[in-house]
Amino acid sequence: MTPRARAVGINHVALEVGDLEEALSFYGRIFEIELRGRTRGMAFIDIGDQFIALSEGRTQQPDQARHFGLVVDDKEAARAALKDAGVEISGGRGLNFRDPWGNLVQVVEYADVQFTKAPGVLRGMGLEGREKHPEALRELSEKGLA
Repeated sequence: MTPRARAVGINHVALEVGDLEEALSFYGRIFEIELRGRTRGMAFIDIGDQFIALSEGRTQQPDQARHFGLVVDDKEAARAALKDAGVEISGGRGLNFRDPWGNLVQVVEYADVQFTKAPGVLRGMGLEGREKHPEALRELSEKGLA
């Protein structure tokens, strides 16, 4: 049998947007963002030790179910920022919204998910001491990761 690589993480997510400046402005009203860099037609936003790539030139209609989950330090702060920006929050069990180009974003709080950052990354992001909720700790434990 041919050896297979094991997926161990996600380097980045790329979102198609209509206009980079509008996208940076939109996401900057919702989240604290730091621009990592730019190339022609793309902008890269740091999210700790990962990044999101915004790619100019949306070519399709909004998807019905395709989405990405964005982990934040404070989901209620994100909810307030979305409301202040006049962004419609979708129904459902989470904090979901569509950006102006139809990208569906599910916002989840760090304490609620099994996803975890290394202590040095947490420290560098000013998030040290954040506790995971019991359900997230159970999921990590069941996988032998806690």
